[in-house]
Amino acid sequence: MLADAIVVVHLSIVLFVVTMVPLVYLGAARHWGMGPKLALASSASRRIVVIAAESLLGIDCPLTVWEDTLRRQETATGFIERWVDGVLFYDAPTWVFTVAYIAFAALVALTWVAVPPSRGPRKR
Repeated sequence: MLADAIVVVHLSIVLFVVTMVPLVYLGAARHWGMGPKLALASSASRRIVVIAAESLLGIDCPLTVWEDTLRRQETATGFIERWVDGVLFYDAPTWVFTVAYIAFAALVALTWVAVPPSRGPRKR
């Protein structure tokens, strides 16, 4: 059960990081500005830089390691594990993920340059 909770948290983090970049561009286009909450959220998307660095250095994601350790102690596969693992984990060579992480980290860096965080709404 704890492994299922970890994989749900893991998926939530992935979805959060991936959806922040489009939200930042949408907010810029609609002149929403980067209030404290959205600025915090966009800064959290910098997590992809850490993920890319871990991948380049051959370090496994701590959440994946923790989940794998707990799964070895379980005998049955639950619904959440099958569904979320199917969305979150793919069978591809490690280099594919490393390239994807680095590309997304570059996109996040470009986003910080193209749409820098501000404290209030943008003036039209």
